[in-house]
Amino acid sequence: MSDSAPVLTIDGPGGAGKGTISRLVAARLGWHLLDSGALYRLTALAAVKHEVPLDDEPALARIAASLDVVFLAEGESATVLLEGQDATTAIRTEQVGDAASRVAALPAVRQALLQRQRDFRKAPGLVADGRDMGTVVFTDAPLKIFLTASAEERARRRHLQLREAGVDASLSSLLKEIQARDARDMQRSVAPLKPAIDAITLDTTRLTIPEVVDRLTELLTERGLASAT
Repeated sequence: MSDSAPVLTIDGPGGAGKGTISRLVAARLGWHLLDSGALYRLTALAAVKHEVPLDDEPALARIAASLDVVFLAEGESATVLLEGQDATTAIRTEQVGDAASRVAALPAVRQALLQRQRDFRKAPGLVADGRDMGTVVFTDAPLKIFLTASAEERARRRHLQLREAGVDASLSSLLKEIQARDARDMQRSVAPLKPAIDAITLDTTRLTIPEVVDRLTELLTERGLASAT
């Protein structure tokens, strides 16, 4: 795989801050953004909508290959349309996240989405957020980051997000869900969650979002991939 447009891959477990940080870095640099997790969540949501079992690999692969999805950028946020309907909120529920983790473990689904993800690579650059961006999708990326944080901190962050959205959730249940999802993502046979060999691991447990964004833009600047901002 070769392309002139630089890619910053940001991999890591759910709740490490990948999505927010990726959006902010992309907005600061004026780069394109790939939220690969959204593609798996959309595949899962479409499967549920069309009553396709989450273990029917051939059918799920067909859904993934023909997803009717549109991403509408709005500054640092984005609206996601699935089959013409706003799915921005629906794909961020814990239920869809859990379903997406199951769908993402299926080799045929991952293969169906592979080229679709690579097509996001365009000038002036791409910030790719996911779990296998550096290890599988963009193996030649000049800067690979693996964001992590303790499971307890990630559960606390998710709990706070849900409370702010007016959703009542159990912190202990969220922690168990995160730990189960981590185990499933790390143990799957295809593209397991792990840092790329040449990735820089950054623990965000005690870092603020602006601190992480500043660090990543500094790394890009040091490597000549972006201008100082």
